[in-house]
Amino acid sequence: MYKKLVLILIAGLFVSGCSIKQTVEQAEISNDAVLCIVENTDVRKGFLIEFKSALAAKNISHKVVDEKSIPSDCAWTATYVANWTWDLALYMSYAEIKIFHNGSLDGEATYDSRRGGANMNKFIDAEPKIHELVNELMQYKSAFLFTHRYG
Repeated sequence: MYKKLVLILIAGLFVSGCSIKQTVEQAEISNDAVLCIVENTDVRKGFLIEFKSALAAKNISHKVVDEKSIPSDCAWTATYVANWTWDLALYMSYAEIKIFHNGSLDGEATYDSRRGGANMNKFIDAEPKIHELVNELMQYKSAFLFTHRYG
């Protein structure tokens, strides 16, 4: 009986250590804003392409800027980080998008499968995950929704 209990506890600890976490704190961007995406040259180009595609699908105006020379008219900025890992196949193991308004953090989306271990759900297609993160992260201020639907 004691051996079974120990095995169950060990198995439980192993499985709980194989977690994938995704958190999103929504950003409320104004409808007339232009989001300046600070290009991260350390991240695969495909991430930026999908990030821009997801913003375009939500009709969010955006432009890519160099991290060394962010224009002063960029009230809304976005930064991103993403890592790929090899484990039987190459997959996106971590992604983070942060939205800032006038230098203050306004919203953040994080996908983290680095502790995924034996969890096979870590083998995701990065493109839909990037779109999902952007869709959950980027929201228009409610006044815009009212005027967009009824105004």
